[in-house]
Amino acid sequence: MPSKPTAIVPDASLRMACRVVDPPHPAVIDCDRLLDGCELRTQRRSGPGGQHRNKTSSGAFLTHRSTGLVGEATERRSQAQNREVALQRLRFLLAIEVRTPSPLDPSDWQADGNEATIRKRYANHPFRLNESNADKPALLALVLNDLWVAGGQPSLIAETWSVSTSKIVALVRSYAPALTWVNRVRHHHERLPLH
Repeated sequence: MPSKPTAIVPDASLRMACRVVDPPHPAVIDCDRLLDGCELRTQRRSGPGGQHRNKTSSGAFLTHRSTGLVGEATERRSQAQNREVALQRLRFLLAIEVRTPSPLDPSDWQADGNEATIRKRYANHPFRLNESNADKPALLALVLNDLWVAGGQPSLIAETWSVSTSKIVALVRSYAPALTWVNRVRHHHERLPLH
């Protein structure tokens, strides 16, 4: 009986081009610290909603200065609520669009306290977090870092997280833009998409 081919981590020179920043990943840092690195712009928004909609500048647009990525929210009446929603959306956007080094590539990786805390907290964890969980963008960012290094192969990172491959895939599937991004990585490495 032939043996199953062993999956290997692709060489760094073969990785899909991504925006890489020094650790800690911006989706992992404390929300107040992330806000300090953002510019807030408020704006009135037009549209349906009755007589009370947007009599004030309640729309919130948070621009992350380092990357230029923008999280926005305009659907709530309160600017504070919109700012909170915009921050969560920005964290998810950063999780998808920005990479930091992974422990799967020891030549680039150096332990960061913020990232190490998330890795320790979610090692051997079921990975079932709803989108309102403040840790979900951070966990997703680190899992995507690892998948980027692993060429989109969940089986190569499962041991790092002490979870099954299916838990990695379920986490990625739970946020559609993450699945789209992982499938871009897989396509780059000529692998079939995850479904």
